Amino acid sequence: MVARLSLTRRYAILGFIIVGYILFQFIRQHPEVERMSQKEGLRANSSQFTLEGEPFRILGGSIHYFRVPRAYWEDRLLKMRACGVNTLTTYVPWNLHEPERGVFIFQDQLDLKAYISLAAELGLWVILRPGPYICADWDLGGLPSWLLRDPDMKLRTTYPGFTEAVDSFFDQLIPRVAPYQYSKGGPIIAVQVENKYGSYAKDVEYMPYIKQALLSRGIEELLLTSDNQDGLKHGGVNGVLETINFQKQSPEGFKYLDAIQPQKPKMVMEYWSGWFDLWGDLHHVFAAGDMVAIVTEILKQDASINLYMFHGGTNFGFMNGAFAIATLMPKPMVTSYDYDAPLSEAGDYTTKYTLLKNVLSRYHSEKLPEVPSLQARRVYEPVVIQQHLSLWESLQFTEKPLKSEGPVNMENLPVNNNNGQSYGYTLYETTISSGGLLNSKKNVRDRALVFVDKLFVGVLDYKTLEFALPDGKGERTLSLLVENSGRLNSGKLLDEQRKGLVGDIELNNTPLRNFIIHSLDMKPGFVNRLSAASQWNSVFQKPSFPGFFQGKLYVGGHPRDTFIRLPGWSKGVVFINGQNLGRHWSMGPQQTLYLPAPWLNQGNNQVVVFEEQEADGKIQFAMEPDLGMTVDVQ
Repeated sequence: MVARLSLTRRYAILGFIIVGYILFQFIRQHPEVERMSQKEGLRANSSQFTLEGEPFRILGGSIHYFRVPRAYWEDRLLKMRACGVNTLTTYVPWNLHEPERGVFIFQDQLDLKAYISLAAELGLWVILRPGPYICADWDLGGLPSWLLRDPDMKLRTTYPGFTEAVDSFFDQLIPRVAPYQYSKGGPIIAVQVENKYGSYAKDVEYMPYIKQALLSRGIEELLLTSDNQDGLKHGGVNGVLETINFQKQSPEGFKYLDAIQPQKPKMVMEYWSGWFDLWGDLHHVFAAGDMVAIVTEILKQDASINLYMFHGGTNFGFMNGAFAIATLMPKPMVTSYDYDAPLSEAGDYTTKYTLLKNVLSRYHSEKLPEVPSLQARRVYEPVVIQQHLSLWESLQFTEKPLKSEGPVNMENLPVNNNNGQSYGYTLYETTISSGGLLNSKKNVRDRALVFVDKLFVGVLDYKTLEFALPDGKGERTLSLLVENSGRLNSGKLLDEQRKGLVGDIELNNTPLRNFIIHSLDMKPGFVNRLSAASQWNSVFQKPSFPGFFQGKLYVGGHPRDTFIRLPGWSKGVVFINGQNLGRHWSMGPQQTLYLPAPWLNQGNNQVVVFEEQEADGKIQFAMEPDLGMTVDVQ
């Protein structure tokens, strides 16, 4: 009898183990079940946040899904969780999700629901920052360029042309994310209303409109705003908690927050862990000891914090923003968004990570998760360039050119289903019958390579507004290849970010006329058509510039991360298997491009480089990034 009971007990224990395991796996795959008991979300009714009525401190970190290959989302979030961060913050880039008016993309790399679900599965809360304007050091602050087809457009205001577009986007976005709110059993504990509007503040009705746009579509969680200290005076909206942004702490910031909203929680929505870089400048760094000392002080003051960025990632493609102070000429941002953040561009741990983990661990009652292992890297054999194709030969693979009496800015070109051209290059060609003084009249946005009969004669940009064209016989073709280097992502000049030729170009004080305009946005379809073409020339023929250069990268075994080096090249864009890795420019500071392993195939991989002026015969690789000579953030 005793033996029988013992056997029964064993079966019972085994049954409990099996049921427990099945339940564990079910909850792991359906974290919403675990969260069904959620009742009272994040509240700001006293000097401390509460969650389910208990004191709660936000230890946040920013990682943008659109700057990290989807295959690496989990890796980066796990590393953030292991550092002691409890809340993920992310922007939502309107210009990627709606590249053409009425065309919405929420899958693959832009599957926001999958990203939010992954955060929940890994034990992270989420603060969503849906814009519509996000800044983010991103082209036009995340606003789609097709908005600028309207000559009267007033961005970030209640101008009907803008609000109608926002309403259409929010009609798609908000219903997708609303089910993931805390009140629905999801991880979203707060939603930000617009972004840093106090620094723009052109319309007092705008922030109330955005708040209502969120509420009316089902947003129920705590609402926040985010501004620097000066912006706090103009960026608030009734019933919404204000938060502050800074890097080097000043006591006045928290004092001001306490004054305008007494007995409310204090939060630094953007504590800047580093800074962005600009082409032609140095690589910005912010000392790890200084950063962690300020984080420590913020937390000692019972404040919540979000590190912008925890992991910066990459401005893949043409999506980098640009920066300008007052009336000074804008400078484009580099491809890397390493940001000198705690987790590097390629997901490596830094000194900041280690020091930060030591600080954040004090605010957890349980031991932090184990730190994930790093991704392996490899230095591949150099890719030897096998073929080249001139810019002029590539034009047959673009959309039908436009014939126009005067120049037309890229946003107003009749391409991409009449949504205009958003990014890349635009080629303007006309006929001239003499040499003389060519003057841009400040209408080149941003940089033009100038050719006469396909021979390079000079550059027009913000510094060089005019130069002399050589004399010649008869009629000749004048070509201007204009690059959109990146639109401003902040400031008061967002309405003026049209690119290409935005007005007349003069030769000997006479406006040029009768243009043929080619759009070279270098989207995947164009790159694929180009790659499959039979018109490529062998390397034995002397290449002409600008041009496309093609080679094969062989990957034996499992693909690994690497960095591309281009010594001997000048300026252009790199594509791997049709994926735009971003711009390269020998002037630096950035000297390598991050190439993530998930974008490589085992075996042969197609490498295409668009190069403006100078090419070496090969493409090289490196184990470590080279972001350039450094300078301390001021």
